[in-house]
Amino acid sequence: MIRGGRSLVSSLPAFSNDGKKLLVCTASTVSIFSTFTGLQIGELEGHTALVTSVIVVPATTPASKILCYCWTASLDGTIRYWDFSVAELMKTINIKTPIHSMVIPGLVSQPLESSEKSMDVFAYISSQDIKQKDGQTLSWQIQKCNLTKSRLAGGVILTKSKKPQLITLSPSGKYIGFCENHKIRIWEVQTKDSDHAIHRTIRLHHTKKLNILAFHPTERIVAAGDVTGRILIWRHFGERTFSVPDKLENREVIKDAEERPGVRGDDDADLCTTWHWHSAEVRVLFFSSDGAYLYSGGREGVLVRWQLDTGKRNTQSRIGSPLSYFTNSPDHSLSSVSCADNRLQLLEMPSMKMLRSISGIKPHNSVPERYNLPCSDAAFDSTAGLVAICTENYCVQLFSMLDDREISLVQVCERNHQPVDEVTVIVNMVALSPDGCTMSTVETRLPEEGIGGLVCLKFWTSGSQNKDFSLSTVIYEPHRDGGVSAITFHPTRNMAVSSSYGAEFKIWACNSDVQHGDQMNNAGWTCHAVGSYKKKPMTAAAFSADGSVLAVAAERVITLWDPDRNVLVATIGESFEPISCLSFIGKSEYLVSSSQGSNPQVSVWSMSKLSISWSCKIHAKAVSCAMDGSSFAILALLPDSARSKASNEASLNSVDGVILLYNVETPVPLATWLVKKAQGGGIGFILRSDKSEEDLTDGKRLQMLCYINSDHEYVLFDPYSQQLHDQTIIQRHKFLQSDEIGRSGYASMYGELPEFHQNPNQTSAATSVPSGRPWETLCSGPSYALPLSELCSKFLETFLEKRMTPVE
Repeated sequence: MIRGGRSLVSSLPAFSNDGKKLLVCTASTVSIFSTFTGLQIGELEGHTALVTSVIVVPATTPASKILCYCWTASLDGTIRYWDFSVAELMKTINIKTPIHSMVIPGLVSQPLESSEKSMDVFAYISSQDIKQKDGQTLSWQIQKCNLTKSRLAGGVILTKSKKPQLITLSPSGKYIGFCENHKIRIWEVQTKDSDHAIHRTIRLHHTKKLNILAFHPTERIVAAGDVTGRILIWRHFGERTFSVPDKLENREVIKDAEERPGVRGDDDADLCTTWHWHSAEVRVLFFSSDGAYLYSGGREGVLVRWQLDTGKRNTQSRIGSPLSYFTNSPDHSLSSVSCADNRLQLLEMPSMKMLRSISGIKPHNSVPERYNLPCSDAAFDSTAGLVAICTENYCVQLFSMLDDREISLVQVCERNHQPVDEVTVIVNMVALSPDGCTMSTVETRLPEEGIGGLVCLKFWTSGSQNKDFSLSTVIYEPHRDGGVSAITFHPTRNMAVSSSYGAEFKIWACNSDVQHGDQMNNAGWTCHAVGSYKKKPMTAAAFSADGSVLAVAAERVITLWDPDRNVLVATIGESFEPISCLSFIGKSEYLVSSSQGSNPQVSVWSMSKLSISWSCKIHAKAVSCAMDGSSFAILALLPDSARSKASNEASLNSVDGVILLYNVETPVPLATWLVKKAQGGGIGFILRSDKSEEDLTDGKRLQMLCYINSDHEYVLFDPYSQQLHDQTIIQRHKFLQSDEIGRSGYASMYGELPEFHQNPNQTSAATSVPSGRPWETLCSGPSYALPLSELCSKFLETFLEKRMTPVE
């Protein structure tokens, strides 16, 4: 089983003492990346929930830079101590309450005198209050933990809050603080900390909600950023509270507001300065190593450098994505910027030159709810183990699911990052050819006040293994005023089909197959043919395995075409709701369709009989067929009844979907898996060649099933593994309803046919009861649903006598 797609920017990362490694919190693990190559070189596994903090133990001498120890905290309620050079767990402290944030002041303020007795090391954590009584609203608290003795400091709670707080530690280790609504709270940490040390605290107030704070490296200066883009700087904070007693004699003099400009009320500070450049909330704030400059960043994707003495500013780096965190290496030669698009930028300091980036899988492209656009924002390249995803900023990301890293990023249409701009263009569809060398995208320009709007179909080609796609053809309004509902590629030729809600489909062909080296010779795509069926919306399309048949869904009817001559060959049945997905099942003769709406359905059709084989009432969100063989998988949403049952079990909390593995011969699933975040997710089969795997025989490539959820976290697993089935199997009758349930017609007179394997425990939403004259319902229902082959064989057997000797 392979997991990936985890967030790289959920928490603040940390550099190793020599600056050669970057430790990043990734879900329940800590991933270790090389700062020279940007590739992952290690992982710390042991936590069972989200890791929220990672802190590297600093080197006290130049010789100790080779030491690689760190502390981590997690929502699983544990603090762990690691040797990350060998990924070995050294110590575990169980707090038994989720930890949102952690700082360790003692690591940066250790005494240099070796003769002095070593003191206990304490961590300050933002943890959940699990002992709160019903009706209480305060659920988070700042606690103190003795890391040396592996226990909480008894009875020490600095404060309580309604929300989890991100604790900030000063570079000197003397102060800790956090933002709480319209104020910041600061505590002084004693030089000789102990279980019962007294922590003095101050509050500094503001009129707006504050997001982030930063401490000056040497002076009593603290800066904070608010939601409106303003930056406030308090100078000489805590002069009255944190100073020694002999300096308190001037306490009454400094209270004069005229001598403390910008300071509100009785706040303990001498001066408060306000700077404003950002148009949106400030998310990143830090001082330079010498304290001469203050850097800020936010949704604009820009780092701004402020001169602390004069307030002059200039922009340093345009990151191109909203900023979340900033961290420096111990020698201040490198820095890491965490971006909201799940990317880490490594910068050279102090020039701020971008060296390299570490990219995770990017989040979903946001589509305004008022626009009901057809979306297919993920496409799988089964042979290469890649997925193409429509992301924000008008990009398509090619991501390797086997290596958990970005391969390339394609800018579908140009756009400078401006967070205040409204979304005007959406890349809502992407498709890949079976060989992965051609990509097609659909972008929709949204209408303004009901006027305008434009659909653009683009074809991209790639001649290299790095998947560096270049634009080949641009087609404006490919289906006049109708939107594109689906795109599919021919399995062996440079041919593609786009279907439209405008009651037509078009076959596109590449006018050049000539290649020079690794690049196509200006291959362009043109319209080869246009087809329609009774002016019905064309909602889905698929090619057969050999490309000889094109199936196009005309709303509720499946039409079969000869793609070369553009001739209608046949039509199949009619579903209850418009068909949203079509797919041929490997190299078999079967076709699977899915429809949504008030009466959702998944149906398997036989191409040799041009009739339905079986169907089930399932709300399918995605369908994927194995490349070889006769199996397919469905990602379905659980009905409300099954979802409520799953939520009652702790291990199945927040489960909202299920993956079902089928064989074309039977409507009973081979295996099922409950999943989370299924709404907006997808599935696909991926080929993996690894001769070391025990499951492989005769050098065959292992077909793995990939599930990617709405947060773009994914898991690859072998769907045919019996061990995996036994651990996660779910009874089918809890959430499935087959269409072959009600007794009518032949079944009401002669009983059930053995081929149907009817489950008496299943019930249909509209179950029919046998009447006194059952022959009246013999031919009721659509023609494709009648069991003609089974009925005729059983009926004729009653009249024919079997011959035991062969006919000469």
